[in-house]
Amino acid sequence: MYKIKWSNEAKLDVKNIYDFIKLKSVRAAKNLVTDIRNAPKSVVFENQFSADDYVPECRKIVVKNYKILYIADLHNKIINVIAVFDTRQNPDKLTDIVVKP
Repeated sequence: MYKIKWSNEAKLDVKNIYDFIKLKSVRAAKNLVTDIRNAPKSVVFENQFSADDYVPECRKIVVKNYKILYIADLHNKIINVIAVFDTRQNPDKLTDIVVKP
């Protein structure tokens, strides 16, 4: 079992997603955020999900229209969630994501 760590950027991404979706439905926003926050718990081994096309250092988990980018730290058994990205946006925005070693 891996411990999940969310970067500040990923936390802000989830907050922004919630704030946007709640304008239409608070329940839908809560359900989506719950799904996003629970998704990294499904990682059983470090290469379980495919590498991202735009940020190859990261693996991705897709939840509805959102891509959760993470890096697995095998030695410490940690999943580092780097960002949560709306796949309907221009993927070139992902080039701004900086992956720290």
